[in-house]
Amino acid sequence: MAPNTAHTALWPAPLASGAVDATVHVPGSKSVTNRALVLAALASEPGWLRRPLRSRDTLLMAGALRAMGVEIEETVSSSSTVAGGPNGSGEAWRVLPTGLHGPATVDVGNAGTVMRFLPPVAALADGPIRFDGDPRSYERPLHGVIDALRALGARIDDDGRGALPLTVHGGGALDGGPVSIDASSSSQFVSALLLSGPRFNQGVEVRHTGATLPSLPHIRMTVDMLRAVGAQVDTPESGGEPNVWRVTPGAVLGRDLTIEPDLSNAQPFLAAALVTGGKVLIPDWPARTTQPGDRLREIFTEMGGSCELTEYGLEFTGSGAVHGIDVDLGEVGELTPGIAAVAALADSPSTLRGVAHLRLHETDRLAALTKEINELGGDVTETADGLHIRPRALHGGIFHTYEDHRMATAGAIIGLAVDGVQIENVATTAKTLPDFPDLWTGMLGQ
Repeated sequence: MAPNTAHTALWPAPLASGAVDATVHVPGSKSVTNRALVLAALASEPGWLRRPLRSRDTLLMAGALRAMGVEIEETVSSSSTVAGGPNGSGEAWRVLPTGLHGPATVDVGNAGTVMRFLPPVAALADGPIRFDGDPRSYERPLHGVIDALRALGARIDDDGRGALPLTVHGGGALDGGPVSIDASSSSQFVSALLLSGPRFNQGVEVRHTGATLPSLPHIRMTVDMLRAVGAQVDTPESGGEPNVWRVTPGAVLGRDLTIEPDLSNAQPFLAAALVTGGKVLIPDWPARTTQPGDRLREIFTEMGGSCELTEYGLEFTGSGAVHGIDVDLGEVGELTPGIAAVAALADSPSTLRGVAHLRLHETDRLAALTKEINELGGDVTETADGLHIRPRALHGGIFHTYEDHRMATAGAIIGLAVDGVQIENVATTAKTLPDFPDLWTGMLGQ
């Protein structure tokens, strides 16, 4: 078989000629878009998503829901109430929840949100729904969702793998009720059950039994979005038991939702300001958000920058110096590749902790970062739950991405300061950040 040239092509990462000074419109949040699609599909009335992200992961989610019987109409409006977003002048999706049914086959690609959020939805469908995806998707943990759904009354065939491929035999309804899971490997196990919980006959009570729970902000995002569509949710933060979330059964309302910019995808552009001692404005940065990427304001300030949240968005300015950091990233693990890239260019060592679960992401991100930075002359060692990074003078070379979008953007950050870095398969950034190469060269004025 001939190699896929998109996967083997090398992209010369642009070297910054000086301090960047740019405004970068970051497309909408993948995490918000895909949660909003699921909730709209489960609603009792039509809903709108304004400025949705159009990327591989979100198009996979929309395609999967369409396969299960949901109508999603895509429109582009020049109306001032919708226009001006970064994702195609005022794009909007109208979701018509016309009833879930099989038989259907769902392609999850390598999207964690699709492979984990949709089996509970499929349990509510009439008929069998088969889930399949990229080879890497077979290696990603899914047992938390599969075991929980079985305990709640669903019938699932996975040949005992606890992973893809699998078939959910939907019965049109699900009893629901209390269930215990270990979500140590992914907070998406909790979110998956909560999102469909209002439609279960008894709702759902999810009890996390593991020792750790990564990415709590993503669970808070799920809870906030559930409440916005009329669901009643009890959480540990609202006075409930620790590690227990309860969703009361009830109708899900259709809403008109404008999607926030993806703050985690703003990371490479903020890093560019930090690394080059420049300035970048990210328009429409929300004053209040559950997105993990909001932590970048604090982390990158500690690493040598400064930021100001204005009526236009977030203005981030580098000082010309990049400092190392000792930080627990357990709640914001997806930021690790970009922080590691900046740390490799810093003036002092860094320790990134609390991210053992990254070994189970799109790739083993800890092993991948260690190998790729070290092959450029770096000094990175893996720890039990993270990375220790000692800055060294780096040199050019090929930066492999393992079909992982955040590895590609991490390599681009290093390439700003190191001549001759070539990113293998930069096209993988389309998973969550379409047109990244154009956005990147545009920021640099190239």
